[in-house]
Amino acid sequence: MLRRLIKVSAAVAGVGLVVAGCSGPGPLKMGAAAIVGNQRITIATLDSEVTNLRAAASQYPGVITLSPQQMTDQTLTWLIRFQINEEVASRAGITVTPGQAQQALYQTYKAAAASAEAAGVTNPTPTLILAANGIPPDQAAELGRYVAIQIQYAKALNGGTLPTSASAQAATTAKLQHAQCLAAKALNVQVNPQFGRMDYSQYQVVPSLPLVWRSSGPAASPSLQGLAPAC
Repeated sequence: MLRRLIKVSAAVAGVGLVVAGCSGPGPLKMGAAAIVGNQRITIATLDSEVTNLRAAASQYPGVITLSPQQMTDQTLTWLIRFQINEEVASRAGITVTPGQAQQALYQTYKAAAASAEAAGVTNPTPTLILAANGIPPDQAAELGRYVAIQIQYAKALNGGTLPTSASAQAATTAKLQHAQCLAAKALNVQVNPQFGRMDYSQYQVVPSLPLVWRSSGPAASPSLQGLAPAC
């Protein structure tokens, strides 16, 4: 199993990718896997993206060992993260050009591939990097926007350049995380309990809290952390 081997440069505002093997109030609209603001992520869309991810992962047997449940969780996680990041951009008045997004994606691939090769991963292609992180390859452009938005946000906080000192990077990351928290809170993310719930401490879909506890013995309970945005 490969884990935490691929990470992008610290200059990219804390965005990290790894090679890994391994909900709010109110009813959801019918057919929705999640609702983010006024946008639905339909079950049909989620199914299609998971199929795309599965096809990519199947090209790397023994390297990408995500289970079917992990593929679903990670795909839905990224679809939600992309929308939260777009809200961050909207609230901060940040715009990203296609060229900036493409350059950000290239930088992400380059840094991730270098880290993977240093750890012994052979030929870490963009498809492998995406799929190992639970990102369907057809969402590459969205990942480029995701990273580019964070780069522009970091530059806006630091006079037009990326922070270089450890203290400045830490401060920028903290401000970005706060902005993400405010964006997620404003969007009132709701996840269909069929697929889990939102853990706001890491903006990740995790198992739903159980409604009924077993009486025949102790059951492993999902983490209670991140039930609501901490901002």
